[in-house]
Amino acid sequence: MFYRDTTRTRARELGLAGHAYNLMNGDVEVVACGKEAKVKQLQEWLWQGPEHADVIDVLCEEVDGDVEGGFVIG
Repeated sequence: MFYRDTTRTRARELGLAGHAYNLMNGDVEVVACGKEAKVKQLQEWLWQGPEHADVIDVLCEEVDGDVEGGFVIG
């Protein structure tokens, strides 16, 4: 499985809305909205990612606004 797709699966399991997008520089941007404890669980999982993932860094910041419509990848 790929990082974005597995992130989507994990986020949906946690009941989160948002997205996981590839950026032009090769990074993956993840935006997740939902209950704070569930967002924290996803945040912790992002450091590991799926099997064979090579996670170098995870930067987290709180942003204003809500995301509706489930969790998508792009």
